[in-house]
Order: sequence, then C-alpha cells, then structure tokens
Amino acid sequence: MTSGTVALILCCGSFASFAQIGRNQAPLSTRIVHYDIEATYDTTSHTLDATEILTYKNLTGEPLSTFPFHLYLNGFQRNSTFTRESHRDFPEEEWKPSYEGAIEIRKFEVIGQGNLTSRLQFVSPDDHNPNDRTVVQVQLPRAIAPGESVEFRIQFHDKFPEVVARTGYKGTFTMGAQWFPKIGVWWHGAWNCHQFHETTEFFADFGVFDVKLTLPENQIVGATGLQISSTNNPNGTKTLRFHAEDVHDFAWTADPRYKVFEDTFIGTAGSVHIRTLMQPENAEQGSRYNVIARRAMELFDRWYGPYPYQQLTIVDPATFRAGGMEYPTLITADTEWFMPKSLLLPEIVVAHEFGHQYWYAMVATNEFEEPWLDEGINTYTEIKVMNAFYGADRSLVNGKRVTWGDAEEQHFSYERNPNFDPIARYAYQFASERSYGEITYGKTGCALLTLEGLIGEETLQRALRAWFQRYRFTHPNGTDFLKTVEEVSGRDLEWYFKQAIYGTEVLDYEVSSSESWPSKWYDAESPTLSYHSEVVVHRKGDFVFPVEIEIKFDDGSHVREHFDGRDRWVRFSYDEKAKLVSAEVDPEHKVWLDVDFFNNSRLETGSGNARRKLTNYWMMLWQFAAQVWGWLA
Repeated sequence: MTSGTVALILCCGSFASFAQIGRNQAPLSTRIVHYDIEATYDTTSHTLDATEILTYKNLTGEPLSTFPFHLYLNGFQRNSTFTRESHRDFPEEEWKPSYEGAIEIRKFEVIGQGNLTSRLQFVSPDDHNPNDRTVVQVQLPRAIAPGESVEFRIQFHDKFPEVVARTGYKGTFTMGAQWFPKIGVWWHGAWNCHQFHETTEFFADFGVFDVKLTLPENQIVGATGLQISSTNNPNGTKTLRFHAEDVHDFAWTADPRYKVFEDTFIGTAGSVHIRTLMQPENAEQGSRYNVIARRAMELFDRWYGPYPYQQLTIVDPATFRAGGMEYPTLITADTEWFMPKSLLLPEIVVAHEFGHQYWYAMVATNEFEEPWLDEGINTYTEIKVMNAFYGADRSLVNGKRVTWGDAEEQHFSYERNPNFDPIARYAYQFASERSYGEITYGKTGCALLTLEGLIGEETLQRALRAWFQRYRFTHPNGTDFLKTVEEVSGRDLEWYFKQAIYGTEVLDYEVSSSESWPSKWYDAESPTLSYHSEVVVHRKGDFVFPVEIEIKFDDGSHVREHFDGRDRWVRFSYDEKAKLVSAEVDPEHKVWLDVDFFNNSRLETGSGNARRKLTNYWMMLWQFAAQVWGWLA
C-alpha cells in the first residue's frame, strides 16, 4: 500500500521522444543492468513469449561465475513456498486451477560462452523446498572479471495466473508484474536472491529497461517509464515500445476497458505527467486518485526531494488482489464503485503507493530482509500526507458524525499483536502474514510517530530528507537509517531503537490510581479546607520510555510531572486546597507505541474522552462492513 475537474481521454496520448526522456543528462544511479525485452502477449491464453537480452556489469570487485535469477511467476504453483505459506495463513482460501502460473526458460545463452540451458539449476536458499522454482542459478564456464560485462540472451514463456496476488489476469484486465527472469543483487559480498514468499516483495539493481510489447490493438496499456512509439501490425496487433532509466523493475498493465485520466504535476525537477487508468465502473473516482496523487507529490517534493521521473501511472485494477502495489513510476490503487467520499481508502492507497516511489523505487532497500525500511517508513509518511490534507482525526473516515484518523487505524492494527515479532525481522520469518502486516506497517508507523514526539516533527522530517538525499539510488540498510536519525537529531537513540525496532518489549503505561481525601480525614467535624491527593502511574509493559503526566484539580490548576519509566511505578503526592479531578499519562498523545490508550487516564468526573473508546468500536464495525462489501463486490 495512499486537480479539480480532469478530462476523460480515450486514447493513449502523444509519445515522448528520446530527447524528452533525457531530461536528466547524467545517470541518477549506478546502472548495473540493462534489460532489452521483446515480448508478445496472447490475451486469450494469457501467455507471453519473449526474448530478454540482459547486460550485467560486474562492479563487485571480484570475479563472478555463478549468477542467480528470480522466476517469480513460478510462485503460483501448488507446492511452491509462496503457496504453502499462503495456505498456512489463509487455510479457507480455495485453490483453483486458474491460479496456476509459470515462467519457463526455454533457452539460456551467454555471449561468448555458448548455450547454457542445461546448466540451469533450481535452488531454494531460504527453506530448501525442493518443489520451489522461484530461484534458478547458472554456473558459467568462465568467470566474469571485475569491471567486465556479461550478456545473457534468454528466451522465456509465461503463463499468467488468474490474479491471486499482484500479477495475472481478471476478465479483460492484465497486470504484468514480476514477469521476466530478473537477476539477483550482489550485496555485502554475496548474491542476494531470496525465494518468492507470501510476505516478501522485491529487491533489484538499478539500470535501463527497453521493452517492446506486442498485443491486440484494442488494449489500452500502461507501463513503467515512457511509451516511445506504437506500431500497428497487419495481424491486428500493435507493438508498443517503452523506455525507462534509473529503475530496478518494469511492470505493465493492459485492458481494453480502461478510461484514461490525464493530469500534470509541476515539481522542482520539472513537469510530471500523471496518467490514471480507471475501470469504467469506477471512472467517477478518477479525479480522487489524481487529486491525492498531486497533493502527495507536492508534499514529498517539499519535504524530502524531487520526483525525477517524467511520468506517474496510476492503475485502477479489476480486482483488489492486484491493488495497492508499487512498481517504478507505476502504482496500483484500489476502490469500489460504491466507495463513499467520506471513506478515504482510495486516497490512502494512492498516498501510500506513491510514497513507495521514494522509499522502494529510489532508496531501494532490501524488502526481503528489512521490509520496515520501505513499508514502515512509508506508512509513517502516508500518515503525514493524509493528516496534512484532511486533519489528524479524520484522515481515514471523514464523516459528519464519525471520524477516524489514519494513525489511529495503524495503532488499532498494531495493538492487537504487539509482542510476537520485532520490527527488524526478515519478511518471510514473521510468525504469520497477519503479524507481518501489523508489525511492519502498524508498529513501525507508531514507532516513528513516537520518535517524532521524542525528537520533534521538524527534526524527523529533516532526518528523512537526509536519508532520501544521501541514499537514493543505492541499497542502504537499517543501520544506515538509524545512524542518519541520530546524526540529524544530535541524540543517542540506541536505547529507543533497541526496544522499538529490534525488541518485542510492550509499551504500556497506566494511571493505576488517583485519589483525593480531606487532609483532616480523621476529624469528622473539621471543615474540609485542603486535600491530600495521590496519583500512581504504573509501567505495565517492559518498554522503558519517559512519559509526561498531567494532573488537574477542581480549581482549574494543573501540574506536569515526568516519569522516566525506569522503575515499575511512581507516586505523586499533593497537599492542596483544591481536589484532584484527573490524571493523564501522555496528555499530548505523542506516544503512539503505547498499546492501550484506555488506561492512560483516570477521571473523577465524566468526560467526553470516552469518545475515543466508542470510536474504536465504531471502526471495528465499519471495518467488518467494508470487508463484507468488498468480498461481495
């Protein structure tokens, strides 16, 4: 995972020239790969035949003779690791024959070393599943020297599945994602090429993609990069040519039913064309996608840095199973025809997926091993975008009587399963898909909101800007991020990261008691002129964190206390003329990692703060209803 009136365009529009593509004279990335792919897609059989020429430059500093490749489409098979893990987490999900997908390498040549098809060997480095065929490797007869390039010529055949997750077909809709043999990444002195798992996404090197895609003339197509040309063929097909630079993946989509909405964003790097492909039943929501896309692009440009590409393609898929995904310069959104304007799910999805253009597409961390660096940071920036435009308490549900914030939703997700897995864990090593989602998205978002309260919003924004500016078009790791935050903030934050990122400690503070009694309680006839009051704050969880406590009295006075949390509890005592009214931990609501907001305060009189608890109940009901509607649709 979220322009006013826009024109409805029924054609693909004009094509960019190579001169226009070269807006950035110098490469933005170290271009290790160049993919040149010619593919033909059959919309009837949902199959694709292609030739891939991959030029790989060995910048590892050592000779390489073994090369691994991802074959993601093979994950959609009955005994693959992806399917096994999916069945474990969703045992009620029916497996249909149409869910079968495959990618078959029919010929594998290395220029100067011959046809090496017979040398291909499937490997399963993560779980040793002999039936998993999502990673294949080849041993070359001659090693590739440092600084030398090698050219692979690969003929392959795809069978797209009916969409189970991310890629495939649904009716006339096709999503071509992770559809070609993709080489692994040489990272920290070794090949990094994990199997395809239920909860893992993608990691690859930067380079250039030149793709020719042939398919029926009636197909409306969107893809990574820019479309250079379109040529109609005598057999009723057309061949589209696409070019993309400084990206690490290439995805495409096709559907004759798409309605195309065009828009423009003007940023510090120049003009960006926004091209939104809508399902006809959702066409009225095209403007919702474009408005939030422009708003998100504006804030990211101002907060973190420029979007350097000339186009952003937004895809409204025919099924939610292909929705909410990110690819370089192309994102998939998600909505339904009945989506009310007060429910900002379409906006959140677009804001979230656009954020991935920064943390996934440009910073490009290893999502197999450190998913929080993309999904978690992106959840935090999604919250900031939504809060900026809709308000913190209504950035998900923006109704007249019911409101709900995006941060509250992330907290609601995280609080259900706070201590099963740490944030810093390989994506495929989480206890379950549910734990992965609640921790990687919800807990990381809450951890960064809590960090914001600790070091300041402006400081954290500067840290994220430094992180982006320093590490874009590289492959940094979690240590790089945490050092950047410490450097920008000027603070030693190891104590916090050790618990919040690397640990499973639960943060939970409560006001366990708050009482007032007459100072001369022992003298029944003495008038009550003063009170003795006591407040006890208890650290229920193991997460040690400093908190503020606000104590209020019935004469309108109040005091702020500080508890460093090192002990299990602290008592505050007062002898005042006024009687105690309330005590509240974290009165400014900065500590989003606190799993239970309900026990943060004790009130002597009724308060409207109960609204927060009632809102939780409302949201649980709302979520259940939305899920039912989605499945019915």
